[in-house]
Amino acid sequence: SGAVLCIGGPALVYYVSPTEEELFKRYNPELQKRSLENRIGKQQDFDDFVGRLKEYSKSDKPIWEAADEAQRKHSALQRQKIVDEQRQLAVDVERRRQEIRQSAGEQ
Repeated sequence: SGAVLCIGGPALVYYVSPTEEELFKRYNPELQKRSLENRIGKQQDFDDFVGRLKEYSKSDKPIWEAADEAQRKHSALQRQKIVDEQRQLAVDVERRRQEIRQSAGEQ
């Protein structure tokens, strides 16, 4: 009786569960189209994730610590990039103001 449950239970679940293709065919056409469009992006995101995990695993630290450190570095770089862009915009605005003042003073 126990062997039937141990073997038959998972076999029944495997038999009853639909495959990914069967689920995809049940989608309405709009969802199928959207799913196909998003598939490449999701696959790329997954590949990037696996690549980052491989990089983290090369470290002597646990993966979660290496990931946290990499996230902090990435956040710091993003903040610095935003600050640099804002500074450049401020310089551009000031330069335009000077140009406007000079052109207004000439007239």
